[in-house]
Amino acid sequence: VQLQASGGGLVQAGGSLRLSCATSGGTWNTYSVAWFRQAPGKEREFVTASAVQNMRTYYDDSVKGRFTISRDKAKNTVNLQMNSLKPEDTAVYYCAAGRPIISAISNSLLYGFWGQGTEVTVSS
Repeated sequence: VQLQASGGGLVQAGGSLRLSCATSGGTWNTYSVAWFRQAPGKEREFVTASAVQNMRTYYDDSVKGRFTISRDKAKNTVNLQMNSLKPEDTAVYYCAAGRPIISAISNSLLYGFWGQGTEVTVSS
């Protein structure tokens, strides 16, 4: 599975961005897909995931109600709609694919496929 993230940019606080993760390899929809982010000087952290086992979505508390992950099977993409952006959302965002168990859906070590990252900057 190959992944390529895009859609990052500079936006003012309160604004919106839509990230896309283009997939290739044919079997991507048999994997759980997730978005992680890494802010300068910080460790990579979980943002959201779409679990292949039950097709439910999971969100970190910091983005719940503001971010939405979705799969577009027709376009072979995984999208991340980000609304009401805050300066603390500034980070490089990575899409990932893997087969973690549900209880470990937020563990980046369990994702074997990664996109190259797209940078999001939210100004105050």
